Amino acid sequence: MKNLVQRSLTGFAYIVIVLAGTIIHPYLFAIVFCTLLLFTQFEFYKITETNGFVPHRIVGLVSGGLLFVAFFLVANKLISHKYIFAIILIPLITYSVEVFGKSSTSLRNSLATMAGIIYIALPFSLLNFLIIPGDNFNSGFYPWILVGLFLIIWMYDSMAYVVGSLFGKHKINPRISPGKSWEGLIGGAVFAVIMGILNAVLFQALSITNWIVIALLTVIFGTCGDLFESKLKRETGVKDSGTILPGHGGFLDRFDSLLFAIPVIFVWLNLFGNI
Repeated sequence: MKNLVQRSLTGFAYIVIVLAGTIIHPYLFAIVFCTLLLFTQFEFYKITETNGFVPHRIVGLVSGGLLFVAFFLVANKLISHKYIFAIILIPLITYSVEVFGKSSTSLRNSLATMAGIIYIALPFSLLNFLIIPGDNFNSGFYPWILVGLFLIIWMYDSMAYVVGSLFGKHKINPRISPGKSWEGLIGGAVFAVIMGILNAVLFQALSITNWIVIALLTVIFGTCGDLFESKLKRETGVKDSGTILPGHGGFLDRFDSLLFAIPVIFVWLNLFGNI
């Protein structure tokens, strides 16, 4: 009972922080989500270290933070979009650090450092273009696409767990994640699509077609993201990515689905959603 109360309070606090950071003001969004990025990326580096890698934490975290800030400034039209091309300097800086190191596994270490930037920092940074969607949205700051995305992923996770617990017999990949079933995925997908349809009513900047596609992309790639993180933890013998969220593990455990879903949704909305 105590664990249930602790888990519920932590989950409620997490949702409040995420929604407040999304809705209230773009500068609060930048502070909250850049902080979440750094904690999540730090947890990823800790997992890789468990598996024998030695990522350059400071280089990776600074690069990830700067990437987020650069995308925020570009999205808010505070600097030219041409500055995004500075991204190509990140791998050069990462590899240059190895020149002065004495490690005999320089390639592994550099790849681990870059993986944290690509896997964690890039998806978080792309969120800036979801809350500042572009010239087609007159308000400039429009947090409701991201809010709708969070509602879809939370609905999917919750209902996939409920349906899977009640009816789950056919496991998706029992070696990696024995608790996830095809029945849970299908049941969660149905409710995710329903949530997408409700989003079309609540947040009318996107069409119902776009919201349904977002829901389906979230289910497909969110599940892949969840399984990918489960495989990372399974290979390194780690139960949770961290302990900062009592009853829920770490931030990587909370964002694993979104990390895969965000880039795909960003590409879809740029091609077909007029953001």
